Amino acid sequence: MDYNVASVDEALGLLMLVAQNPGLGVTELSKRSGITKARAFRLLSTLERRGFVQRSGDAATYHLGYNALLVGLAADEQVSLVRQASKYLQQLASKFNEIVQIRVRDGFESVSVARWDSTHDVRIHGSVGMRRPLHGGASGKVLLAYAPAEFLDEFFAQDFQKFTPNTIVQRTKWNEELIKIRKQGYATSLGEITNEVLSVAAPVRDGTSKVIAAMAISIPSSRITAKGLEKLAKPLCAAAYDLSVELGYRRSEASAD
Repeated sequence: MDYNVASVDEALGLLMLVAQNPGLGVTELSKRSGITKARAFRLLSTLERRGFVQRSGDAATYHLGYNALLVGLAADEQVSLVRQASKYLQQLASKFNEIVQIRVRDGFESVSVARWDSTHDVRIHGSVGMRRPLHGGASGKVLLAYAPAEFLDEFFAQDFQKFTPNTIVQRTKWNEELIKIRKQGYATSLGEITNEVLSVAAPVRDGTSKVIAAMAISIPSSRITAKGLEKLAKPLCAAAYDLSVELGYRRSEASAD
């Protein structure tokens, strides 16, 4: 039985569009959501009345409202992954003074759900909520390495954008890379999305041993070499493991991961 309520689904879809693209008007939101302009306006008006979005300016553009902020703050407190990851991100950021973040898989993309910034003047800019394709970067590699086989079949059926000369796009090379990641327990990226960025990522597991996230450190290439990046893997893997234990993970004697 399908319990989906179309109007609720459409309203939540609009809310997510506003969250990811603040400053759009009803015409563009209607176009991106696939909802008629009249219906989009009615749904946005309802969300505005409940304080989840707000209109501003003569052009009537939309941004998140105060109730969306309250939900976000409550989620930050209640979602155990984000809440419990905070101290590990802080520890790693304090030790290395580089960007440390947690990314999760959402469809064919990864999403940053927690982040601790560097204090360097030259640093990698980004924010919680930022998305990127799974086929680029160390976090995406980790999330792919431990993804179900049926998902991988679907994922690798598509054509991939080559962001830099180092971006992996061939399935055979990906197969080799994923085997390597599972064997060593972490992934590295040497300028695969942006030439000037190197990163290393490790898996985070839950109580069922499922990999639910990737913990990563990203550094401008001006401050580290590929060899130096490998040296960060051990403390990063230790932090990811400790976080996994807090989330209920218990490594079995027979586990090879």
